[in-house]
Amino acid sequence: MPKPVSKRASLPGAAELFRTTQTNPAFDEPRRSRVQPDQPSELHTTPMAPQSPGSSSEAEQPQPPQASGRVRHDQKITVYFSSEELFALEDATLDCKRRHGLKVDRGRLVRSAVALALADLAERGPDSDVVAALRAQ
Repeated sequence: MPKPVSKRASLPGAAELFRTTQTNPAFDEPRRSRVQPDQPSELHTTPMAPQSPGSSSEAEQPQPPQASGRVRHDQKITVYFSSEELFALEDATLDCKRRHGLKVDRGRLVRSAVALALADLAERGPDSDVVAALRAQ
């Protein structure tokens, strides 16, 4: 006599679903982006005293933060946008994909924009576009 056919699907167990299939060296090494409590963050630097011309070298100047791109991030913030701002962000994301062939999402685009704004602020100070925009609000 044949075995009765079960109507239930045979699904893999949790151990099979969540097993490690391959290692990613980027996640195996310690994360450099994580800020330890006793270490200052590179984004929270104190303003440097003005130096006389010719006394500073490019190597001594702190580098402005760069956009981190597509990596795993340790920190999260919540930012609220108006409908118009969110539509503009979506349009910019689609434009980067369509016209420039970039693999970009909203988070990556926002991180790049923030990095550019911080670099402009570090380089131009009170004459930066960020300061001008905030003063105009």
